[in-house]
Amino acid sequence: MASLSRQTPAAQPDSGTQGWFPCPISSAHIDREDVAKIIQECKEESFWHRALPLSLGAMMATQGLVYKGYLSSNPKFGSLPKVALAGVLGFIIGKISYLGACQEKFHKIGVQPFGPGFGPRSGQHKSHCTHDCEECRKKVSESKSAESPAS
Repeated sequence: MASLSRQTPAAQPDSGTQGWFPCPISSAHIDREDVAKIIQECKEESFWHRALPLSLGAMMATQGLVYKGYLSSNPKFGSLPKVALAGVLGFIIGKISYLGACQEKFHKIGVQPFGPGFGPRSGQHKSHCTHDCEECRKKVSESKSAESPAS
C-alpha cells in the first residue's frame, strides 16, 4: 500500500478567526494531532477502565444468577443468550459512562467536543469558535445579514 500523506486544508482561516473577524475567546491554536491523540486515549481508557470490567462483571453476575436458579436457562442454548446480552449491555453502559471523563480532557485543551466546528464535517462550518457567546452570535448574524442582498 502507498503511504498516506497528511493533507491540510490550504485555505483554512486561523483558528482565532470566524468568518474573517477575530474570535474574542478562542484565539489559541488547537492542533488536530492533539485531538486525535485524545480521541485514541478515550477509546483505550474507556475500554480498559469501564467497558471491559462492566461487561465481564455483568456476564459473571448473570451466569451466577442462572446457576443459582434465579434466571432460567434456555433449553436449547443454555445461559449463553442471557450472558451475551449482559456482556453487550455492560460494554455499552461502560462506554457511555466514560463520556464525561473524555469531555473533561477536551475541555482542558480548549475544545468543546460534539459542538460546532468539531468532527469530520468541521470543514463545512465557517465557525472556528468552540464556544457559544452573545458577542460571537451577534457578529455571525451581522456578517450573514451583510452577505445577503437586501430586497
